[in-house]
Amino acid sequence: MRLDAAVPVSWGGIVLNRTPRSSLVKSFRLLLAAALVVAACGPSNQGPSAPAVSSGPSAPSPLPPSGSIAPSIPAAQGSVRLALDWTPNTNHTGFFVSRAKGWYREAGIDLQILPYASATPETLLAAHQAECGISFQDSMTFAVAKGADIVSVAAILQKTASAIGVLADGPIQRPKDLDGKTYAGFGYPNEVPTLKSVIEADGGTGDFTVATLDAAAYEALYSRRADFTIPFTAWEGVEAELRGIKLRYFQFADYGFPEFYQVVLACDRQWLAKEPEAGKRFVAATVRGFQLAVDDPEAAAGLLVSENPGVFDANKELPPASQRFLVDGDYLVDANRRFGAQTLERWTDYSAFLYEQGLLADAKGKPLTAPLDYGRLFTNDFLP
Repeated sequence: MRLDAAVPVSWGGIVLNRTPRSSLVKSFRLLLAAALVVAACGPSNQGPSAPAVSSGPSAPSPLPPSGSIAPSIPAAQGSVRLALDWTPNTNHTGFFVSRAKGWYREAGIDLQILPYASATPETLLAAHQAECGISFQDSMTFAVAKGADIVSVAAILQKTASAIGVLADGPIQRPKDLDGKTYAGFGYPNEVPTLKSVIEADGGTGDFTVATLDAAAYEALYSRRADFTIPFTAWEGVEAELRGIKLRYFQFADYGFPEFYQVVLACDRQWLAKEPEAGKRFVAATVRGFQLAVDDPEAAAGLLVSENPGVFDANKELPPASQRFLVDGDYLVDANRRFGAQTLERWTDYSAFLYEQGLLADAKGKPLTAPLDYGRLFTNDFLP
């Protein structure tokens, strides 16, 4: 499906994009049906995402341009460089728990946590500058489409922890009420198609104004300079509640949108092929840390904080509250209470949506003319 070109307008001194009503509108049900057809025709094996937008600042990552980062330096045997997607938060708790407990050492793994910098985790993995990193289903799909040889080895969040958010005391009661309103967004290519799908599924036209504000999007909503945004409910949502800001949420899946793995652990496929046992030991130790986070969220949050001195000083209540939110909402485990497991159906449904929207492009920027092999985006083979 071709996306309409955006028309720039002005709002409060900020250049916006007006998303016009599409003359080629297809209902979301048809998009989902197309995704399911791809799933039915795809591979049957089961071997990594904000809603639609990734949590944190990691944009879909292209392969690194020539000379953009240092030449690849292989890690020492048993050494794993883990690339973070943003500053430490509860998406990362299990790694810091296992490091604090010495479980990586027990597994013969020397874990090196790489702080977030200008290069995204997907870029570092594709350039062999990190063995593993924090990614998202959408970012993984974009990167693999461009040729990155990376794979998701575990789902950190089993379902979407983001939602459309509006002020609870405002007039917006359902997604179709968003027509004609202003969206404070982050600039990801899948934001508008996702929002349009949800609004149209609720009977609206999907015609709204886009203000790309990045991290300022939340404050724009709270100060009523924008009408809606997409908070990561397990972090910004919890933070808003701690500040006494009441939000109303519209969950994507409640309006027929495919569920997806919002946060995943991705690894360099070539490293996994060379060091499969190290890969298994690393993933097993990581699962152990996240399992403690499920069993004892308060203790796990405490270790996250102690392993990152000074990071959470401005809001010490946020890490434990966020960890409880993830555990109480069953975000960290699947229906069988298992951390990390992934299914072909979930990878197909959402990644096929990205393809059907014409958002997947190859390394030269040309839209893909055939869907990806969705079974190669993930594997369960390294889970204990």
